[in-house]
This record gives sequence, C-alpha cells and structure tokens, in this order.
Amino acid sequence: MLKEMQIICFLAIVPWLLSAYEAPEDKEDIFASKACPAFLIFNSIAFQAYMTVELPCHCKPEEANSVVWYYQKQTGTMNTKVLTDFDGTKVVESSKVGRDSDLRNRFSIRLFSLLIFRVQKADSGHYICGTTSGEFFYGYHVDVQEVHQVFFPWDLNQKTPGYVADPNSTDLFQVFTSYRAWSTCDRCDIQGEQIRVGLCYVKSNYLHVRYRSELETVAPCGSPAVPEQFGLSSSTCGAELQVRSCNTACPSKPTTSPEREALLNFLEYDDRGSGVPIHYHNHPIDSDLILTCPGPKPQYAVAWDKGSTPLYRFQYMEGLNKTSRVFIDTGHHLHFRPVRLEDKGSYFCWIQGKLSAEIRLGVYLRLGHLRQISDPESLYALQAILVCYIGITVLFFLTVLVRFVWQLSKE
Repeated sequence: MLKEMQIICFLAIVPWLLSAYEAPEDKEDIFASKACPAFLIFNSIAFQAYMTVELPCHCKPEEANSVVWYYQKQTGTMNTKVLTDFDGTKVVESSKVGRDSDLRNRFSIRLFSLLIFRVQKADSGHYICGTTSGEFFYGYHVDVQEVHQVFFPWDLNQKTPGYVADPNSTDLFQVFTSYRAWSTCDRCDIQGEQIRVGLCYVKSNYLHVRYRSELETVAPCGSPAVPEQFGLSSSTCGAELQVRSCNTACPSKPTTSPEREALLNFLEYDDRGSGVPIHYHNHPIDSDLILTCPGPKPQYAVAWDKGSTPLYRFQYMEGLNKTSRVFIDTGHHLHFRPVRLEDKGSYFCWIQGKLSAEIRLGVYLRLGHLRQISDPESLYALQAILVCYIGITVLFFLTVLVRFVWQLSKE
C-alpha cells in the first residue's frame, strides 16, 4: 500500500517537474527595441593609455548582420580608417601586439564591439559603428590619456579625495582629476601593491552639445566638447597613477604532512607555481620583448615576480629611470629592452592577488642572422677589413720598393 501511494505521488509531481524545465522563450533582440539616434552624436569617454578598450555598438538595424568601424581623428576630414576584415571576426592576440604598431594591427571586432589592444595617445579620436555602405549607427570620441605623474607612498597624503581640482580652473570651467577606487592587493602573503588611476576631466556649462557623457556638464580634457578657447593642452592635462603598499593573506591551502614539507625543503623545491598554467617562450638575445600576463581585464591588478623576487613598481615603473632596461608600463606589461642572457628564467604573474601563470623565458643566440651595414658589429668588421687591406697594401709596396732598391744597388 505504501509503495502504491509513492507511485501516485510521483506521477502527480512529474508534470510540475517537466513544466519547471521548459525551455525559455528566445530573448528579445536588444537592437530591435533600441532605436539609433536620428542625428549622430558621440559618447565622450576617457581611457588610460596602454590598456585594452572595448567600444560596444549599442544600436543597429536588425537586417545588419555585421558592422564596420570607422576611425577619424577629427570629424569632417577625408582621412578615415576603416577597421574591419569584412567578416567582423578578426581576432588579434594581445600578447603579439607591439607598442608602436599601427591601429589596424591592434583591433578586433567581436559581437559588433570594437576591441583595441594597447590603446595609445595617437588613437584618440572618433569611432563610428556602421556598415560598408556608409550607414552610421553609433559613435564615440575616445580620449586616451598618458600617465604624466606617478605617486608612491612617500608622495601620497593619508587622505586623498576622490577628485582633485587643478590650478588651471577659471570661472568658465573647472579642471579636475577623477580617481577610481583602489585596486585589490596584487599579491598575497607577501607585500603587494595597490594602484588607482586618475583621469583628467573638465566641468563647464559651455560644452559642445554633440558630445555627451554620464554628466551633461562634464567631459574628458581631450574631448572636442571642450571649447578651444579654454586653452587646455595635452601637455598640461593627463592621467595620474597612484601606487601604495598593501598586505593581504592568501586563501588557506590544504595542510601537508611535516615529512613532506621537510623533504621539499631539503630538495629546495619551490611549489609556488604548482596548479597554475605554464607558458614557454624562447626569444633571441639583443632584441626587445614584451611579456603580457594571460587573461586580465584592464581594471584588474597585475603584478610580476622573477622567481621568488617581486618586481615592485617603485623599482621598475616606466619612467623612473631613463636608462632602465627592464620596466613595467602603466598597462601592466613587462618590458625588456633588450633581452640579455641573464633574463632567462621563470616569471610569475599575479591577477587580483592570485598567482595566475608562470612564463618560462628562454634566451638564445641568433645564428645566421643577416646583419645590416649600419649595425655596430658590421661597422667594426668593415673597419678591421679596411685596416688589414691598408696594411697588406703598404707591405706590398714596401716589398716592391726594397726589391727595386736592391736591384739598383746590384747593378
């Protein structure tokens, strides 16, 4: 009797279970519900240099299956770059993007959004989402700001506000630096660093109406919304970077037996990289190299270690030492200019306070390299050949002269 009651209850519940797992209806197409503006206006935004930038195409007609992005430094000019591979599926590996490479080699279109890797000051300008037939849907003006000042713990006050006014302010406008929140500590169990970026903005009631931002009376300092009569220049207005020390604990790890720990210590085995992906990279000596930590987003905190030695920003930050060969730029990339034999080894990168990857760098000598005539080694070789040729020529004439004199004396 009990089993029969259970079967009846199960059969009664089955329809309700099946209805709970019904496939949901297709979601509404956001492009069908969001109309594009009749008059093209530009969303004015600012970014820090050498970061990865994503520009979504917020609206387009339903019949448009792919988009083309147009770039103009200034509107109304004939110098326009078309950013497309005509399929909207161009994929670029950010680790292979050079620092001074052209914009056409640093972009990717994914799901109608434009991604720009290692964005640079020269990339500032207008970006328009459209089609190959010349239809325009959505526009941006991107102000890329290079970091002009880096502040370390000994430069920072204990109480730094979220924004700082600039002395360039007047009654017509106010220039200020807007700081983002501090990042998470980039390392755990050892001393780490936190960073936050401050971007330059202008507050005024006289901004150009064709450019809009989150606040109607605020625009980035490099935006065309700011009238030229204000006299602002990129040399006086730029981004700032603040760095401070921090300490945080790592998540607890499974305990190991004392015997195993003693054995690992005896063998001098470092298991700090266990469980993280290992990447191998071989690079020729005396050439430039940029290491990129795999996977971080632009706003993430990233740190670098060589083996067990942390590479802190207060020692390796770009610009601190003009003669520094190894440095970290504001986009969290590790640079070698150039690579030496002593640079080979294991490099660990941290993301958001967690050990993320190990890069094992190998350095090798280039064999059979075709040298240019302007290379120092080529100039040295030519100089040596020329000296030897002159020496042999002088020796030849001396031999002929001695022989001639000897024949004259014999006659």
